[in-house]
Amino acid sequence: MRQVWDPKSYSRNAAFVPSYGTDLLSMLSPSKGRALLDLGCGDGVLTAKLLILGWSVTGIDSSEEQVRAAIERGVNAIVMDGQKLRFSDSFDCVISNAALHWMRKPEMVLRGVWNALRRGGVFLGEMGGYGNVQTVVQAANEILSSKGFDPGAQNPWYFPKTQDYSLLLKAQGFLIDDIYTFKRPTELPGDILDWLAIFMQSFASPIKKEDRAVFYNEIKERVKGELFAPQGKWVVDYVRLRFKAHRSKE
Repeated sequence: MRQVWDPKSYSRNAAFVPSYGTDLLSMLSPSKGRALLDLGCGDGVLTAKLLILGWSVTGIDSSEEQVRAAIERGVNAIVMDGQKLRFSDSFDCVISNAALHWMRKPEMVLRGVWNALRRGGVFLGEMGGYGNVQTVVQAANEILSSKGFDPGAQNPWYFPKTQDYSLLLKAQGFLIDDIYTFKRPTELPGDILDWLAIFMQSFASPIKKEDRAVFYNEIKERVKGELFAPQGKWVVDYVRLRFKAHRSKE
């Protein structure tokens, strides 16, 4: 099942993604004219902020819908699979926020980033880390298993441990400046059903289309005890892996 991104729904129910990404930008210095690749630019909200910092920005995303939204924001964005980057010695920096965990072939991603960077170039990223949204994943797995489906085959995500991603970076040749994992409980703007409809499409793929709303409601009921806060808000158990690495200047 192809993950479908509706820019309007994403903006309404997942605006926290680029909002949290602003903190990642604080690790960058303003730059006039230096070339930057935003790997997984989404609807371009965060990418547009990079333009304000003076970077010459190219955004890529696998979603045609999101790329169109990014272009409407004035971003130079193109449709491209992050696991099949087609750049060589083109950028001074590659940045990625909340996108790398959707790419199940990290070695291919890192090879493409390495090739895209110039010598001395920086790779800065934040992604889902080990244990990210585990409560929801576990609930979905249990429900799918009870229906006779293989839950592992439906999971679209790659949430690595810090040490495992460090090894991959080093194997590609990157020098690591910083890498760490941290918990970031994330308050949703509305009902968790809206979040599930955006991010859990792959898990719902073996379910008949007319039964998917029931599937999402089953997940909601299972996680309510852990994720529905006393103040009446849904708070999902996000875990993030953040890193900064670079290519040697030599």
